[in-house]
Amino acid sequence: MSDAVDAIIGQWAKERPDLEEGLWPVQLFGRIQRLALVVDKSVKSIAGRHGLDVGEFDVLTTLQRSGPPYALTAGTFLKASMVSSGTITNRIDKMEAKGLVERVRDTEDRRSVKIRLTERGHEVTRAVFADHLANYELLLADVDRELVGAAGDSLRRVLEALGDTTIK
Repeated sequence: MSDAVDAIIGQWAKERPDLEEGLWPVQLFGRIQRLALVVDKSVKSIAGRHGLDVGEFDVLTTLQRSGPPYALTAGTFLKASMVSSGTITNRIDKMEAKGLVERVRDTEDRRSVKIRLTERGHEVTRAVFADHLANYELLLADVDRELVGAAGDSLRRVLEALGDTTIK
C-alpha cells in the first residue's frame, strides 16, 4: 500500500534522480507534517466548540497539567510555545477577559507575575480536554493500538536522537 508521501517521493525521484538518495528523510518528516495537519484541524475544531483558539487551549491544558496551584509565569509559556512575548501577552489578555485565567503576583518573588487558572478556566479545561481525548480516540478508532504504541515509541527515539528530551 502506498500513500501521498510515497507519491511525493516518487515524483521527486523522477524529477531529480540526482537527489533520490537524499529523499529518505521525507518518509518520516512528510508523514509527520501530513499527520500534524490532520491533528491540527481536529484540535482547532474541538477548541472552537468551546470558544477557544488552539493557543488558548494550549495555555489552559498546560496550566491544568502543571498541578496545584495551576499557575506558571508568562516566561514559562514563552519557552514552551516558541511564540513572541507579545503573542503570549495578547493571548493571556484575551483569556483574562474571558475569565479563564488571572494574573497574580508570585508570593515568593513580588517582581514575578504568574498566570493562574480561574475556576471557570478549570471548568472549561475539564470539558475541552475530555472532548479532545474523545476526538483523539475517534481519529484512531480504525488504527491498531499496538501500531500506535510502536509508532509512538519510534517517534520518541527519533526525538531523543534530535535532543528533544524535555518539555521545560
